[in-house]
Amino acid sequence: MIAVAHGSRDPRSARVVTAAVAAIRARRPDLDVRLCFLDLNAPSVDQVVDAVAAEGHSAAVVVPLLLGSAFHARVDLPGILAAARRRHPQLAIVQSEVLGHDRRLVAAVRDRIVATGVTTDDTRTGVVLAAVGSSDARANDRTRALTSVLAEGTRWSETTVCFATSAEPTVGQAISLLRSRGVERIVIAPWFLAPGRLTDRLGAAALQAAPDTIFADTIGAHHHVADVALDRYDAAVIAETRTRLSA
Repeated sequence: MIAVAHGSRDPRSARVVTAAVAAIRARRPDLDVRLCFLDLNAPSVDQVVDAVAAEGHSAAVVVPLLLGSAFHARVDLPGILAAARRRHPQLAIVQSEVLGHDRRLVAAVRDRIVATGVTTDDTRTGVVLAAVGSSDARANDRTRALTSVLAEGTRWSETTVCFATSAEPTVGQAISLLRSRGVERIVIAPWFLAPGRLTDRLGAAALQAAPDTIFADTIGAHHHVADVALDRYDAAVIAETRTRLSA
């Protein structure tokens, strides 16, 4: 498995992703798991693929550790892998689906909220699911739909969404909305795998809007990340096997 993370200038991001990949390795000690990054961190996707090919491996499944199927997953990474296939025709490279909007990852966000001390039966609490945001309105709508999943099994008074870039509501607007509905305590729950510039920006804006706002941790190395990543790997292996058998 070649696990591909986004990459960030913030060193916390690489540390968190490295821990998440370590959890994948621990779950599947039989599987050779390599970590690489699309940008800003090393090793790059090219470096890892070249190393795998040089070691004589015949196949690799690339698992994007991404929460959305946007440009990086649909254009950037496929282009990198197409060039890698031309360099290494003896290496079968398959790209799996992204981690995506899996309900288990939403459950991981819920766990991060509970870790702040907010219980699931706290009717005074409102939650803002904070995501990156996209210029694609359909992608933002899919993120909005996660708020109802996040609220399942809880008694939180309100659950809404905000975006760090490209879309509204902003975190300040989301907090104002919840305040207008009488919410006493607000938790910002990042729909991010790891911390970085955008999560810091969200945190600063949230505190400016409401100094008593609680900011939950990112999903990080939650055990559900390993669950979902390994499911994506296994599904890609099965699909590739079926394709070969039917060819």
